[in-house]
Amino acid sequence: MWIDTHCHLDAAEFDADRDAVRALARQQGVGLCVIPAVQRSHWQAVADLAARHGDAYALGIHPLYVPQADKADVLALDQALAERQGDPHLVAVGEIGLDFFVPALCTPAMRERQWFFYTAQLQLAQKHGLPVILHVRRSADLLLKGLRQVVVPGGIAHAFNGSIQQAQAFVALGWALGFGGALTYERALQLRRLATELPESALVLETDAPDMPPHWLYQTAEQRALGLPQGRNSPAELPRIAQQLAPLRGMPMAALAQLTTANAQRALPRLAALAARVVHA
Repeated sequence: MWIDTHCHLDAAEFDADRDAVRALARQQGVGLCVIPAVQRSHWQAVADLAARHGDAYALGIHPLYVPQADKADVLALDQALAERQGDPHLVAVGEIGLDFFVPALCTPAMRERQWFFYTAQLQLAQKHGLPVILHVRRSADLLLKGLRQVVVPGGIAHAFNGSIQQAQAFVALGWALGFGGALTYERALQLRRLATELPESALVLETDAPDMPPHWLYQTAEQRALGLPQGRNSPAELPRIAQQLAPLRGMPMAALAQLTTANAQRALPRLAALAARVVHA
């Protein structure tokens, strides 16, 4: 069984065929998907999706949605986490973090605003005893600073693409790192080095669908200008992404599936009960 530890099944790109997309992934051996929310208005949708398909979800405010968020959303998140504490499908606080790639988020005011929402949500994860799903984009050092200030029960650094030293710092804190479609590009030398050299216990797989397409779905700007559509990423691509990781680690696919599934359950412990249901279904 494979676990897609990061998949935005609630995205509009799946509105026309969402159930079929999930069914196809299941046929490919993806037994569980983790569906992180990105803003308050999505919380109910991800919870409903997870319940419908036997999957997992996380609640949080993504840094790209911080500009339109307010402090009332943090209070609402606290309440939602408390109310759903008994929901076996709720596995983490997320997707939260810091983004210093988008220029509009890099002004001093927006950096401060992001920091407020990030640390406030870390505090909620600590309060409710939940791990965290982190958005990491040119922000690893400051994210690590926050994790040292507010200790949470681990989690996953999603789509990690930092340095080996930053990766080792996350691993030292007990975190897993998510690898997905970006790994499939031959030019992603640093990422492939990370995937090769990190401890086995740090590796989990993800698609970030419908985003972060693997190379076989990607169209260049020139190709799109000629009318070729960008391929839509989906959780069904996870085993094929794993085929890119397996030779880097010198592992057969079955062993990699077992390893990454165990790692996902260790990073997000509530996945274990959901995985057991899948196995015995």
